[in-house]
Amino acid sequence: MEKINFNIEDKLTVVNIFTPEIGEKKELPLFLESVSAGFPSPADDYLENRLDLNDYLIKNPAATFFVRVTGNSMIEAGIHSGDILVVDRSLTPKDGNVVIAVIDGELTVKRIKQSKNKIFLLPENNNYKPIEITTEMHFEVWGVVSYVIHKLL
Repeated sequence: MEKINFNIEDKLTVVNIFTPEIGEKKELPLFLESVSAGFPSPADDYLENRLDLNDYLIKNPAATFFVRVTGNSMIEAGIHSGDILVVDRSLTPKDGNVVIAVIDGELTVKRIKQSKNKIFLLPENNNYKPIEITTEMHFEVWGVVSYVIHKLL
């Protein structure tokens, strides 16, 4: 890969960072059976229990943040402008993870890739080029993205 300098247009920008409110449980119905994308079936017979989305999405509340993003450099990873990412700062980033990275004070969302002794931040949109992390850059992984929340409508 050729060396690409970081450019403000090459990123999916973090717009807001929120901490989760953990407190009163807000449980929703959880169905025993998976929902088929084919023929409908009566659902009431399959009600299993209740689910609190905080319990499902947040493994480490003290290190988990919700991040709203803007931009389109990660659309092929299912991350769209306006989506909310669940980010766990306690996780150690691994090759191939989607991360929130800080490059020279700017937050961006990319897939991290280590190749030989080099680190790259890869967009998931062919209109953008990979970013090679160089020694001249101030670089840090701020957190690992564990879930993406976005509207379908």
